[in-house]
Amino acid sequence: MRSTVKIVVCALSAALLFGTSGAKAQSDYPKQVIRFIVGFAAGGGNDLFARLVVQKFQQNTGWNSVIENKPGAGGRLSSEFVAKQPTDGYTVLLAATGQMSIAAATLPNLSYHPTKTFIPLNMIASFPLILVVPADHPVKTVKELVEWAKANPDKSNYATSSPSFTIASELLKLKTGMPGQAIPYKSSNESNLGVVGGQTLFTIVDGPPTIPLVTGGKLRALAVTGSERSAELPDVPSMKEAGYPDVNSQLWSGFFVTEGTPPAIVAKLTAEISKALADAGVRDSLAKMAVKPGGPTGDEFKKYIDADIKSYSDVVQAANLKFE
Repeated sequence: MRSTVKIVVCALSAALLFGTSGAKAQSDYPKQVIRFIVGFAAGGGNDLFARLVVQKFQQNTGWNSVIENKPGAGGRLSSEFVAKQPTDGYTVLLAATGQMSIAAATLPNLSYHPTKTFIPLNMIASFPLILVVPADHPVKTVKELVEWAKANPDKSNYATSSPSFTIASELLKLKTGMPGQAIPYKSSNESNLGVVGGQTLFTIVDGPPTIPLVTGGKLRALAVTGSERSAELPDVPSMKEAGYPDVNSQLWSGFFVTEGTPPAIVAKLTAEISKALADAGVRDSLAKMAVKPGGPTGDEFKKYIDADIKSYSDVVQAANLKFE
């Protein structure tokens, strides 16, 4: 009996000690450098997003923070790296749609899951894609593009450099019945130049490399995906206005930590990142990169991503798309 009592007392003491030390570790957070892991090369859009937000985050909190770039496999290498790190809140992942929602929808052997392996913290920004055709092409609207493609199926092709853009283009085809053959390119800029040169009929692509070509008269923008116009292209209708509300592809970037990170630390990080994102200077700088600053946090962000995965999976299945 005495042995049993001793075991129980020891177990209770250990639990109390562990609980106290665990709570203290969380209340002392952070005691070391917080690493923000970006799965893209320095100077790219996601890297710039991270540097804007993390700089303000560090100014606000005084917490030592560094950005580490671990590019490769469209960001997936960084996700795999962070998934293997301790769940102590000292390694934060900056991830984008391609390595999260789209990877989960297109790669059956993906080694992680966006909302099961990770805890979503804050969306940094979201942005629509832009449907463009050559500036000298006769079509002026999305409806006219659809009609022209149906009348000229042998000339109906589209440029794409990413599963994100392929899925958006295939979604347009599914919702309109228009034909379209994918022509692969290495980058958004090359896709745009393929359209400018007339090698492809259209592309649906991200804003930063595209908007200068539109405003410079090299491309004609027919619509931006989703239900809202882009502040950078105020005269270009949304897909909803063009009559195709279901063509609503939006890309995003956000911060994540590994599942198992203590709730108190998750709450701290989310709150401080939110403060950084609320800064007028940060928001203005993000807006100048043709994105919509901010977005959902925590559980709402998780629901957003899960819905995103479902939407992309539906398109992949309906269009019988295969990716490697």
